[in-house]
Amino acid sequence: MTDFDLSDINRRMDGAVEVLRKEFAGLRTGRASASLLEPVMVDAYGSAMPIPQVGTISVPEPRLLTVQVWDQSLVQAVEKAIQDADLGLNPMSEGQLVRVPIPDLSEERRVEITKIAHKYAEQARVSVRNVRRDAMDKLKKQEKDGDLSQDAHHDKADEVQKLTDTHTKSIDEILESKEKEIMQV
Repeated sequence: MTDFDLSDINRRMDGAVEVLRKEFAGLRTGRASASLLEPVMVDAYGSAMPIPQVGTISVPEPRLLTVQVWDQSLVQAVEKAIQDADLGLNPMSEGQLVRVPIPDLSEERRVEITKIAHKYAEQARVSVRNVRRDAMDKLKKQEKDGDLSQDAHHDKADEVQKLTDTHTKSIDEILESKEKEIMQV
């Protein structure tokens, strides 16, 4: 029982669920969310930088995002980056403030975003299953090497499977909640 750590397996599976939550935060649902613009990269000072490094993103209204750009010379670059990000947003600048109205989503776009959400959820499930497979391989190796009895191997395998089931259920619940949010008009 040398290098088998259940808490490490749990941590790695939690990581997959956290990545899913972050990806879902970036999906547009018709409501303004600062996380929508956080991954957008701006060409600034000769390199690509995420918007939070060139300005402050805020949500003054449910259907409006604003970016207070710190450097006047970057306002156009921020506007262009938001347009080029393929989020279906049309920014307008007023001095150093870039206003980004969030338009209503069409039914077609909602269905499209739901499909993307399903894809993200499946990637998270695959990550959880990969962690499980890795853990099961370690258990088999330890049993083969004589470090673990058959009964202990079986017990540990059951624990790993329970962790996998718990995390997969969590992913499904997060997906279901995100779907409701996306389809809500």
